Amino acid sequence: MTAARAPLRYSIFSVNDHHPDLSRTIPQLYAQVMRHCEMAEAQGYDTFFCAEHHFHAYGVVPDPAVMLSALAQRTERIRLGTAICVLTFHDPRQIAETYSMIDMMSGGRLVFGVGSGYLKHEFVGYDSNPAEKRDRFNENLDIVKRLMAGETLSYQGKFSQSEQVAINVRPHENRVPPIHVAVLARDAMEHVGRQGNRIFTVPYASCKDFEDIGTMLTDYRRGRNTAGLPADDDDHVVTLHTYVARTDEEARAHCKGAYERYVETRLYASRHTYEDIIRNGICLFGSVETVTRKVCQLYEMGVRHVATLHNFGGLQARLVERSMTLFANEVMPAVAAEVGNEALAA
Repeated sequence: MTAARAPLRYSIFSVNDHHPDLSRTIPQLYAQVMRHCEMAEAQGYDTFFCAEHHFHAYGVVPDPAVMLSALAQRTERIRLGTAICVLTFHDPRQIAETYSMIDMMSGGRLVFGVGSGYLKHEFVGYDSNPAEKRDRFNENLDIVKRLMAGETLSYQGKFSQSEQVAINVRPHENRVPPIHVAVLARDAMEHVGRQGNRIFTVPYASCKDFEDIGTMLTDYRRGRNTAGLPADDDDHVVTLHTYVARTDEEARAHCKGAYERYVETRLYASRHTYEDIIRNGICLFGSVETVTRKVCQLYEMGVRHVATLHNFGGLQARLVERSMTLFANEVMPAVAAEVGNEALAA
């Protein structure tokens, strides 16, 4: 008898990019995000991730906790994630309190993605020294984990000092929610694995081509193995821009302009075109058959959690919803049939 193969998790990632030159207003974007979360739950997606960004149209959700609290009231089962909460810019005591409250309000559905930040204008806006970001992040993450775990904390760190501090709202059932550390630099993958942290990755910012995603994950797993940590199919999230259509040509016609508009908002990054990302393969753009094949390839690389980014570049809401639906109704079951899963992850 063949052993059952681990199921895939599929999620939605909303970067919340706003384009003032388009007719869609910020309130309309917020309404779309909330509707898409409700749709994602109905369609069987695992988690709805929301980005945090500041001081630029690249992202107009400065506090994911506000958005997630609204989403928690509109949904019952789908997990709710940050992608990511920028710990470098915030008091870790407040973060521990706020996200424990979100986890409690949602019935234990928080997936807590955290990171140190990477956009220059955000460090300028917060008057934060980017040279300190790694040390500040590590210290803040340590404080957040310990407070969420219920510790009464006396802490004398480089950036924070506390005497006998304990948060009065613990996460749901007093368990620390899953924490994923955002990693963009390839050379950090093995190091983060050795630390025992889960990871949240965006391969188009880290990898040279589609096959390199597998190499990146191997580096991470090598670090975990070095630290004596067991294999864990829920230790990573891999995020890819996604648009599913009936044909590859239709996908190009629908989302090329939106993708290139999105790229234009990415400050400090090298500019590339739709053809560039099709060439390097670091996306899930194309027909049901094309996207199914690529997800199966990800599975063979060891990827078990794929976050799909459908809403980008001001893409029309009806097209975002069509892509989400085709992915859920046709790609997910086709992949399950191909890799031998009996069911998708609960």
